[in-house]
Amino acid sequence: MENEQIEEILLVLDEKLDKALSVLKEDYSAIRAGRANPHILDKVMVDYYGAPTPIPQTSNISVQEGRCLVVSPWDISILKAIEKAIQVSNIGITPTNDGKVIRLVFPELTEERRRDLSKQIKKMGEDTKVAQRNVRREAMDSLKKLKNDKTISEDEFSAGEKEVEKMVADAVAKVDATATAKEKEVMTV
Repeated sequence: MENEQIEEILLVLDEKLDKALSVLKEDYSAIRAGRANPHILDKVMVDYYGAPTPIPQTSNISVQEGRCLVVSPWDISILKAIEKAIQVSNIGITPTNDGKVIRLVFPELTEERRRDLSKQIKKMGEDTKVAQRNVRREAMDSLKKLKNDKTISEDEFSAGEKEVEKMVADAVAKVDATATAKEKEVMTV
């Protein structure tokens, strides 16, 4: 594209499409698939010297035997606070506190739970695609405004429109691929 205004619209579009995909991937990382995943604790906050702090910033988190997370706080005095934060967080796992570390044992997922997670994954993917389509609409409105203001020609508008459609189609394909991969991971026993 020769027109700088169209380039700017496309850059903003690309940025927003990438952001939507990265948010989806972040959300998917918090879904547990029967295996221990340290990212499940990323959003669990613990009161650490009066400030709400994510557990990974207060402790070492390691995976043992594939289905057990071990949380080793750097400061043993917050062990009880971490245990309480995990219980309140609604991640569906009861922590065990042995006085030095907290263990989280991930149970095997039932077939019904796997199907529920699969539905949840599809819904999150669809929500991301809706967000991407909203971004497309914003880009198209910006292009139409430029055309109506006679800032760009009909040909430039048409080329810009085609580029927007191509970028959105690519982004939607990436969302589909990400959702399919996560679904496969959840459904694998």
